[in-house]
Amino acid sequence: MGWSYVAIAIALFFAMNIGASGTAASMGAAYGSGAVPNKRVAMALVAVAALLGAVIGGGEVVKTISGGIIPTSLMIVETVVIVLASATLTLFGANLLGVPLSTSEVTVGSIVGVGLAYQSIYLMNLLVIVSFWLLVPAVAFFGAYLVGKLIHRVNQRYPDLQKPGTTGERWLRWLLVACGLYEAFSAGMNNVANAVGPLVGAGLMSTSSGIWMGGVAVAIGCLWLGGKVLETNGKKITSLSLLQGSAVSATGGTLVIFASLFGIPVPLTQATTCAILGVGTAENGFKLWQKGIIKQILMVWIVSPVSSLVVSFAFVHVFLRSDLYMLVALISVFVSTLGFVVLIRLIRRENNSINDQGGGI
Repeated sequence: MGWSYVAIAIALFFAMNIGASGTAASMGAAYGSGAVPNKRVAMALVAVAALLGAVIGGGEVVKTISGGIIPTSLMIVETVVIVLASATLTLFGANLLGVPLSTSEVTVGSIVGVGLAYQSIYLMNLLVIVSFWLLVPAVAFFGAYLVGKLIHRVNQRYPDLQKPGTTGERWLRWLLVACGLYEAFSAGMNNVANAVGPLVGAGLMSTSSGIWMGGVAVAIGCLWLGGKVLETNGKKITSLSLLQGSAVSATGGTLVIFASLFGIPVPLTQATTCAILGVGTAENGFKLWQKGIIKQILMVWIVSPVSSLVVSFAFVHVFLRSDLYMLVALISVFVSTLGFVVLIRLIRRENNSINDQGGGI
């Protein structure tokens, strides 16, 4: 019984962090373009829409998370605690840094870590999920890029369409807010399952009660923890017009709802960020990719599922199998990898210093 309470507590905390991360993914465009200038109002709108999305359409993704990646026989209370703890630690660290992170990636990574520890994974299902991880951001970028080009032509033909105070500008503000709510709804459909799916798989609660509990926790997380990530997606990547923001939210929301209907957990944050990059590239060219924040986000996207996988794999061996040798091996790999990266940076810095002083080629 004690493990059950621990699992539920971690799931609630995880759901709150999902709400924080999902805030940027769903209302970042509206906030960044000024359609919703108040940060608290933006987060409140996300909270309500995400709760509705979870309750109305979150069931299919819950089925995948609860038993579509590893056998349900492995979804016991102890392993569920490990899955949730591993995913939560990874996501919470990203939220503290203010970096938008895919909750689907860290959750699936944690589940795969448990599956690897017990050498039992539904490989084909996992490959389908990973293929969607690659496809959805790519489609979001190119789709938003094409729409961005169209928006550019519209702005040239109707230069006063988005001029402050005009009728067109007021309607476009309402359109952008509606698209943001639409995307927040899709976030609820897809992301709440990441927190409650393992609990459902372990039989700790029904799908319905899990979705309600997770949806409320996500809403609280939006209001409490979402400000920094909202600032990153809305302000630090690129400045968006009202039409551009609508295109971003509509693109991301449509792709995620489509995946949710098939029960596929997909990276909503990646879809939205790539859509922002798409319209930004259509407007300003590829110089946008030189910004440091883009490189930081890309690095976290790559590292996050692997990190949660390694953490859950290690937790299984340490806490469930008492295999300290495996822990020592993993720490050794981590230290050696970190040392190798630091060494490469030192060598590059030294070489650059030599070249700057005229001693290089």
